[in-house]
Amino acid sequence: MKFKKLTAISAAIVIASLSLTGCGSKTKEEANTVSKELKIGMVADVGGINDESFNQSAYEGLQQAEKDFGVKVKVIESKQASEYLANMESLIDEGMDLVIGVGNTLKDDIKTQAENYPDQKFAIVDETYDEIPSNVTPILFKENEASYLTGLISGKMTKTNNVGFIGGMQNPVISRFQYGYMAGVNEANKDAKINVQYAGTFGDAAKGKSIANQMYGNNVDVILSAAGSTGLGAIEAAKEKGKYAIGVDRDQSNLAPDNVITSALKKVNVGVYDTVKELVDGKLKGGEEKVYGLKEDGVGIPESTSKLVDKEVLDYVNGIVEKIKSGEIKVPATKEEYDAMQK
Repeated sequence: MKFKKLTAISAAIVIASLSLTGCGSKTKEEANTVSKELKIGMVADVGGINDESFNQSAYEGLQQAEKDFGVKVKVIESKQASEYLANMESLIDEGMDLVIGVGNTLKDDIKTQAENYPDQKFAIVDETYDEIPSNVTPILFKENEASYLTGLISGKMTKTNNVGFIGGMQNPVISRFQYGYMAGVNEANKDAKINVQYAGTFGDAAKGKSIANQMYGNNVDVILSAAGSTGLGAIEAAKEKGKYAIGVDRDQSNLAPDNVITSALKKVNVGVYDTVKELVDGKLKGGEEKVYGLKEDGVGIPESTSKLVDKEVLDYVNGIVEKIKSGEIKVPATKEEYDAMQK
């Protein structure tokens, strides 16, 4: 099993730089030549890159980086969690300069490989560590800020004062979606009741549809699903029953234009793209988190929201956005923070 040889790459870049002494900075063509030497590998979690959500957004960011910087990319889709280690091993063997793991389920395997290959650069989306390995860059998002905005809209749009939240699996990321959403609903509509249920999976659209149908049958008229592919079933249920749904991660209005009123955008594509750019620029530092919230334009709601949501509601939401950016409003990310806000 071969280890990464970043020192050799660095030396090549230094030599190339020295040869230009007295000739000014690199031309665009010369910069592209350096970046084309870089190879980026990505391991998607079991949701796959066509999940219309999290993994797909990460893949789109990698594709854009390939187009803009001329890097070479390779993506391996995992069919089950037990494949993560082997998939990373395969990319390392192929000489990737950066290996990106998509999803917090890769947390332990990324750490294991970071220890096995100390000269290899890694990034992980949606997870961090108490002690971040020096060769790992965690890419994190303030999902609670995006879901808070959708909660505001949900609270204003519900006609039954009953809204729902469907989570995939319970973890800190989905908790941020849940409690941000609940806080937003409560802020916009004190009379609204919030129904919460977890599917226990991110990859079962049929189960998501079943849960959503049950909720809609119990007078719920708006549901946010933070559940990967499972949430696609909930959107399908909304479409069939003429109810409202809220998308997640990407703008999912295309899945049901008359039913998806907004989406809790989590711009994984931006985080991945920025990370590759930093690698290309020689500025990527391991051992440090990259965190994206409203202020960093890493989360939010899509422009398509204006199709089904009244301008008055959007103006209200946009006013709240500025208060979050300024720090006047702190959106809860955990149950403890949510409970404290309700007192």
